[in-house]
Amino acid sequence: MLPYILKRLLSMLLTLWLIVTVTFVLMHAVPGSPFEKDGRSANPTAVQNLMEHYQLDEPLIIQYGLYLRKLLTLDLGPSIAHYPDSVNAMIGRGFPVSFQLGLVSLALAVVTGVALGTAAALRQNGLVDYAAMVFAVLGTAVPSFIIAPLLIQYAAVEWKLLPVATWGTWKHAVLPALALAAGPVAMIARLTRANMAEVLTQEYIDTARAKGLPPSVIVVKHALRCAILPVVTLLGALLANVLTGSFVIEKIFAIPGMGKYFVDSINNRDYAVIMGTTVFYSALLLVMMFLVDCVYGFIDPRMRLHRKEA
Repeated sequence: MLPYILKRLLSMLLTLWLIVTVTFVLMHAVPGSPFEKDGRSANPTAVQNLMEHYQLDEPLIIQYGLYLRKLLTLDLGPSIAHYPDSVNAMIGRGFPVSFQLGLVSLALAVVTGVALGTAAALRQNGLVDYAAMVFAVLGTAVPSFIIAPLLIQYAAVEWKLLPVATWGTWKHAVLPALALAAGPVAMIARLTRANMAEVLTQEYIDTARAKGLPPSVIVVKHALRCAILPVVTLLGALLANVLTGSFVIEKIFAIPGMGKYFVDSINNRDYAVIMGTTVFYSALLLVMMFLVDCVYGFIDPRMRLHRKEA
């Protein structure tokens, strides 16, 4: 098990380095400057002083080396647009909010998606199956930034059931969580339905029925445990997808999370914030994928057996 973990850790570090390098090159390849506003630069002397202060006057390879050196000490640098704030401080303020919203959305997506997929598989070619798959198609086809205004218009403005925007109580998390969860719910429901339908045709399920086990035990203990494995594999990517997808949703609902800083940093060409948020979320995704690999082994005994034999 230890060689497997070390191999995965090395792969994670290499992948993160590649992401940092590609993002750094692409960011500096985009025309414009963080010291321009509406296409106009500030005083040339002031711009030169700022370039020197943020070490942006150095050759690109020197800037890259300086950034990697700071990154090794977990220093993501100072923000240009929000000076004297550092990127670390901005992430420290915004990420807990984004994480709460993402966690609620993911929990909602997993519970609802697995329930819909299981119900559809147990009632194949029936009304429940068709209704669940129609919902899944709509959830996949309609993006979250379209669903969000519709939820605001009806649930908040017309029916006055929930707050329109901002962040505070649990009620403020309902609408953005629903908007974020729609896509993952559809994906999980379709995946669960396909796998559950296949598992229910296996011989060991027929054996369980022949033993007289209750249908609930057969579905939950025997069928669902195998059918949910691909969903577990997706959880790491889904978590990162929900968190990064919350950028636009946070902007729509005026939520003080990472999305606010990230969108503003793109508009302001705040290099440090763009790099910092990208590196942070990339590292989060890689860690989640690593944890999913470990969890997968606990859920599927065949994985543990295979590793012992290896």
